[in-house]
Amino acid sequence: MKAWLQQLRKGYGKKLASLHRWNAWIVVILAVSGLILLGGFWREVLGAGRIWLKWLHIIVGLAMLVPVIYYLLLAGKHWKQLRDRPWQKVNTIIVLILLVGWFISGVLLWQFKAVGPRWSGQALWIHDLLTWVGLPYIIYHSITRTKWLKDTHRRAIPNKNQPNAVPEAESTGPQPFYTRRAFLRTAVGAGAALTLGPTFIRWAKNSIAYQSSNERYFENDANRMSPAPHPLPQSAPPIGGGAEGNFRVYTVTDIPSFTNTNWSFSIDGLVNKPMTLTWEQFLEIRRSVQVSDFYCVTGWSVFKNTWEGIPLTQLLKMAGVKPEAATIKFYSGDGVYTDAISLEQNQQMGDVLVAVMHDGKLIPSDLGGPVRLIVPQMYAYKSVKWLNRIELIAEDHIGYWEERGYDKDAWVPSLRKKSST
Repeated sequence: MKAWLQQLRKGYGKKLASLHRWNAWIVVILAVSGLILLGGFWREVLGAGRIWLKWLHIIVGLAMLVPVIYYLLLAGKHWKQLRDRPWQKVNTIIVLILLVGWFISGVLLWQFKAVGPRWSGQALWIHDLLTWVGLPYIIYHSITRTKWLKDTHRRAIPNKNQPNAVPEAESTGPQPFYTRRAFLRTAVGAGAALTLGPTFIRWAKNSIAYQSSNERYFENDANRMSPAPHPLPQSAPPIGGGAEGNFRVYTVTDIPSFTNTNWSFSIDGLVNKPMTLTWEQFLEIRRSVQVSDFYCVTGWSVFKNTWEGIPLTQLLKMAGVKPEAATIKFYSGDGVYTDAISLEQNQQMGDVLVAVMHDGKLIPSDLGGPVRLIVPQMYAYKSVKWLNRIELIAEDHIGYWEERGYDKDAWVPSLRKKSST
């Protein structure tokens, strides 16, 4: 083993430079793929390709462990080199913390069903924080360190007998006021800051001020529905105590907006009494209140939501379901998105809600209002936004994201256990 390590450390400088190059490429691939996965525009463009991109992100993320282990094998010689360079030691420690933090939080997000919503939610927050803070830093580090490592004088281990000696290459000739290396460092650092800085600031505002960031959705509601529903006593103030967490808005189209003139709600298909309701007629139906948690398949959650709306079972009873019906298909007002659950699943859950209010307020356009589906025991891609039609069908239906690789089985594991007992 000792002989193998000695062999590994031969050509140390070149290996360390190569390590930095590979690490830079890994980080760039993860950054680009991660930002594309986060961006709403790419969801519709990529379609099923988004699932393949997600797996590329996961595989490359797992590969991040390789350069970390490789570096640890070279660390002994590197730390000797940095013996009199405390700031470079700190720099190396920061990079290792970033890489290990990304790896651990990424694995927790990858295994979100196994670890549960609480752990995956914390992992997502940490993953985001490390990305916005660490991404410009680590790209800057990898590029500038690669240049630095090519300089044999600068990476040389200081001579114990002559600690103050200056390498010849650094002591001869006039030194330029602003070197090409310094320009490269400044350009990379400034470019990363300008590219990612505004996004980081926006993320920080949303993450630190949970309540205020949700409030802005209500303040900027693009819908103009009249009259506004009067909340039930359990909604205002909300019996759940107010939502805990921050919604992230994901869409596959532009966010639609509605008024009384372009909005209606239909129940049709295999029913005895098909109906189309205006906004005023919809508000006349008796509503109820539930408190439930909201889980997204990407890892984030919003807890203790107080939803007010019409239980799905109540609407189905009003319409009268025909015996041959097996599936409940839901349509979004964006004209593109659909999803479905079976009649059996709806009966098993018993808490599916056609919601019109959240924490005592009309659901805003960004969060899927004026009416959205809430399926608390399944991941949020089943909770169709801008819901305006329910159709009862005899056959199965594969929803928008299921067609693009998502699991048709959308149960939140811990909640499914509760519902089946």
